[in-house]
Amino acid sequence: MGQVTIRRFEDGEIYARFEESVRGDDVFVIQPTCPPVNENLMELLVMVDALRRASAGRITAVIPYYGYARQDKKHAPREPITGRLVADLLQSAGVHRILALDLDADQIEGFFNIPVDHLRALPLFAAYLAEKALPPAVVVAPDDGAVKIAYRLAERLRLPLSVVFQRRLGPDAKQTVQVVGEVEGRIPILIDRILSTGGNIASALDALIGHGARPEAYVCATHAVLAGPVAKTLDRDDVQEFAFTNSIPIPPEMRTDRIRILSAAPLLARAMRNIHLNESVSTLFT
Repeated sequence: MGQVTIRRFEDGEIYARFEESVRGDDVFVIQPTCPPVNENLMELLVMVDALRRASAGRITAVIPYYGYARQDKKHAPREPITGRLVADLLQSAGVHRILALDLDADQIEGFFNIPVDHLRALPLFAAYLAEKALPPAVVVAPDDGAVKIAYRLAERLRLPLSVVFQRRLGPDAKQTVQVVGEVEGRIPILIDRILSTGGNIASALDALIGHGARPEAYVCATHAVLAGPVAKTLDRDDVQEFAFTNSIPIPPEMRTDRIRILSAAPLLARAMRNIHLNESVSTLFT
């Protein structure tokens, strides 16, 4: 663990100083850009700048949750692509390598001109669900954006796949259009990369129950952003358990007996060790 002092000036500006020499060292800065997003992102940039000016040998930004990733393309005229903007900021600050967990969109890797190691939390969820030994179940993508990750989980668990197609009504609102796949009499396992307000999951659950799925669902999400009216979704009686990774700290007031937190620390630790020793990181995907 490095020794670093981080504090705020009177006007809120961030100050960072490393209390030991880092000259020529291989440095890993672990910082999820979770809420407060702007504060955490700026803190990461300031720390990286301090390391670069202190002649660190290599700086790897370990970002369990990559903020602003949901704006990875323009949906309408005059919109920003903030996923690319954050990538440019990190590279300008002096980051040499990125280690991330379940980016919201795979194309974000292409926003960088430096190496990106993109880890997946899928093995954690697969192991968690395999221990449950569930009766007839079905893996469900709550919207078309989660089809790829749901397909991979269904392949690992050897379960059928279903997709809930939804129409976007606003930034955090969707309307179910169609349920594809056989869900009647099965326990739905919903998986996505981010659970924010929960509206997407709630809409999908309503559609699944309406099509005969058993009201004993399991919901898996890598990043528990848990914003806005998410408490309504977390209190639903038709969900047995919610499984999240610890990529984002979950406030104590949000934790219930139905929330299971799966640690991504061993996965990140192995990746950091392999990067430091110049060994393969791709072996962690198998």
